[in-house]
Amino acid sequence: MRPSDADHPHYNPNPRAHPGLRAIAILELTKGLLALLAASGLELIGPVPLRRWVNELIATFQLDPQHGAMAWLAQAISPGSVHFAAGAVAAYAILHLIEAWGLWRDKAWASWLGCLAAAIYLPVDLYAIYHHPGWISIAVLAINVLVVWVLARDLLKRRW
Repeated sequence: MRPSDADHPHYNPNPRAHPGLRAIAILELTKGLLALLAASGLELIGPVPLRRWVNELIATFQLDPQHGAMAWLAQAISPGSVHFAAGAVAAYAILHLIEAWGLWRDKAWASWLGCLAAAIYLPVDLYAIYHHPGWISIAVLAINVLVVWVLARDLLKRRW
């Protein structure tokens, strides 16, 4: 600690700059656990039922079975693509679980990780509001802005 730190009006000896860190840690834990369930589900279900379900969706919504995103998805489902998707979702889960642990333990690196990760989504959230206005899009943007604000505030408080 520098001699002038304790004299600074924003000095806080407690590294937890905002109680919202625990709430964000719980949110990240939830996202990580849900993603682990999704990755496990992809591996357990496998490509054959997934392809059948996509084809049923195409038929139910009377979509073109040869063109469009759902048709592409049905054709892209294979054992390799399911393993790849499960691995990507598992990596996403692990990242969120590590972030949750770090936030719960008041680690500065976790605030950096969470702040950057949430900030990356902000342009996508704005795009969603522009193209699909509604309360869900607005709520997602509001939550991400709040997360960025709380984590950035934590990082700023740690500097003092």
